[in-house]
Amino acid sequence: METNSSYVGILRYFAVIFYDSLLLFSVLFLATIIVYLATDGTIIYPIEDTQTSIMFQAYLFIISFFYFAWSWVKGGQTLGMKAWRVRLVTSDNQPISLRHCLLRFLISIISWLMFGMGFFWAFFNKQHRTWHDLISNTHLIVL
Repeated sequence: METNSSYVGILRYFAVIFYDSLLLFSVLFLATIIVYLATDGTIIYPIEDTQTSIMFQAYLFIISFFYFAWSWVKGGQTLGMKAWRVRLVTSDNQPISLRHCLLRFLISIISWLMFGMGFFWAFFNKQHRTWHDLISNTHLIVL
């Protein structure tokens, strides 16, 4: 795979995150509608039905993972990355494996749970790499 190894700048990085967040919201909205229709319009109340709520959250978590993993493994790009001409590669500029995807996805969740600290790490890293970039041995490049 021939790639340009220039790292993505901060503004483009956060633009990709914003764009992909909108797309992921749409995917999760459709996934929720499917569950809503499949359960004859039953609303899931986290306090009243904890087990169902946990299953529903796991379902959305898995849908989210597959959105990113499928995009990254198929071509190294989500729709947001395509729009901003960015590709995800390993540190030696190779395509992403499913293992990279899982590690990257899980660490990014941890970053979000820590108020975005892992994402804001890009401001302090010379190559603008986040925690999930560093731990999964991946980075974004400009096409």
